[in-house]
Amino acid sequence: MSPRVRRWSLAAITVLLLGGAIAYGAVAFADYQARAGAPSEVAATTASPSALPAGPRLVFRNTASGKGYGLVASVPLDDPSGERTVSGPACDRVYATREVETCLHTDRGVVTTFTETLYAADGKELKSWPLPGVPSRTRISADSKLIAQTSFVTGEAYGTVAFSTQTTISRVNGADYGSLEDFTFLVDGQKVTAPDRNFWGVTFADDGNTFYATGATAHHTYLVRGNLRGRTLVAIKDGAECPSLSPDGSRVAYKKNLTPDAASPHWTLAVLDFASGVETRLPIEQSVDDQALWLDDGTLLYGLASTTAPGDSDIYSVPADGSAGPTLYLRHAWSPSVVR
Repeated sequence: MSPRVRRWSLAAITVLLLGGAIAYGAVAFADYQARAGAPSEVAATTASPSALPAGPRLVFRNTASGKGYGLVASVPLDDPSGERTVSGPACDRVYATREVETCLHTDRGVVTTFTETLYAADGKELKSWPLPGVPSRTRISADSKLIAQTSFVTGEAYGTVAFSTQTTISRVNGADYGSLEDFTFLVDGQKVTAPDRNFWGVTFADDGNTFYATGATAHHTYLVRGNLRGRTLVAIKDGAECPSLSPDGSRVAYKKNLTPDAASPHWTLAVLDFASGVETRLPIEQSVDDQALWLDDGTLLYGLASTTAPGDSDIYSVPADGSAGPTLYLRHAWSPSVVR
C-alpha cells in the first residue's frame, strides 16, 4: 500500500469511527432526555448535598422517568417499596458502601466519552479517570479499600465471548493493580497467553487479597480466583460469568449460559457451594444478563431490563437455594448495592 493510499485509508477509518461515536452520543442523549423529561413514575425526594441517608439502604440507579432518571437513589433496606431518595450523580453503573461510592458514567457530547468517578460518603468527589468504552460492571470490597471496574473496549457484540473488555482493580487510597490482562492466567495449570483472553465482573473476598472474576479464552468462560499480591488468575470452573461472592464467603453466584451452542445466549443464575462443589441452578425463566448481588446470605438480587419501556429496568429477588422462583423487589431500578 502506497503512503498516499495509507493516509486516505486512515482518514476514512477515522471518519467512520468519529461518525459512529457522534451517532451513539446523539441516540443515547435523545433517549436519556426523553426519559428524564417524562412524568415521574415514583414518589421521590431529593437530598442535598449528595450524601447517602443514614441507616441500612439499598443504593441503585434510578430508572423511573422524571427529573431523577439515571441518578443515584436509595430506599430503606427494610422498606424497598417506600419513597426513594435521589441523592447522587447520573451513573450507568453505581456501587456504594457506607464510606465510598463509585459511579461509571457516560459523558454525552459531540463525541461521547466514558468516565469513572469515586465519591466520599458526604458526596465529595475524590478522584475521576477515563474509561476506554461503555461501562459494564463495578464493585467495591466490603472494607471500602478495593475498587474494580469493567468497561467495553470495542463495539463488538456482547452476548458471546467475542468482545473486548478492560477490567482494572485499584486501592481507593493507594496502589493501582492495573488491568487483569497483565496478570498470569492459568487454566488446568497451563499459562494462557492467547490474545483472545478477556476478564470481567470482579467480586471481592474479605481478606484484602482474594477476588473472583470471569476469565474467557478459546470460546470458554471460566470462574477464576484472583490473587492480588501474586498477580495470578486461576480457572476453577468452566461455564460461569459475572460472579458474586456470598457475604459469608461460602458460595458464589454467577450467570450460566443454558444455550451455549445457540446464536443468542439464555442465562440463568446458579450458585456454587465451595465446600461440596454442588452447583444449584435457580428457577428463573427470563434470561438474566446481570451480575447478581447478595441481599443477605439467603437471597440474591438482580436486574432485568424492561421489554416494553426502553431505558427502564426492575430489580428482582430470588432465594439462593433454588427453593422458589423470583419475585419483583424494586421497580424502576438498576445496579443495586446493599449499604448497612
